[in-house]
Amino acid sequence: MNIRPENTLLVVMGVAGCGKSSLGQLCAGSLGVPLLEGDDFHSESNVAKMRSGTPLSDDDRAAWLDTLAAQLQAHPQGVVLTCSALKRRYRDRLRAAAPGLRFAFLDLTQEQARERVAARPAHLFPVSLVASQFAALEDPRHEPGVLHLDATEPLDQLATSVARWVQAAPATAILENRS
Repeated sequence: MNIRPENTLLVVMGVAGCGKSSLGQLCAGSLGVPLLEGDDFHSESNVAKMRSGTPLSDDDRAAWLDTLAAQLQAHPQGVVLTCSALKRRYRDRLRAAAPGLRFAFLDLTQEQARERVAARPAHLFPVSLVASQFAALEDPRHEPGVLHLDATEPLDQLATSVARWVQAAPATAILENRS
């Protein structure tokens, strides 16, 4: 099913283990736009820090966010980006690069995130870093262009919710709500 409203720019966001990659893949397919995995754009030093169990700082994330912003700008016809986007200033940095950008926020508890991260041992992100993600997370629910989702719902239901939301709220409405 391709439901592509023109120029859909979407970030699937949340803490590690929330299901960003899985939902992002489904959304990109249904919207008919490319998928960009935010983790693929981390520097080697960021990856090494995470693998060693060291949380990334705002300084560590700065160049990564600049790269993601450039990627959003390089896809004006639409894209789905997976990115933790934990802090308001990170989301605002991405919004500045891509007017009309939307965020699908996958919400779950810290215990649920720990269980999910523990179940994927080959991933670069260790369970020991889950608490740091929750400590950094600034709830985006009251920001414009954010859809709050319960990350424990079935994946197909989440994808349907995102597709309906994208269809119901054109990017122009997101821009108008920001002014």
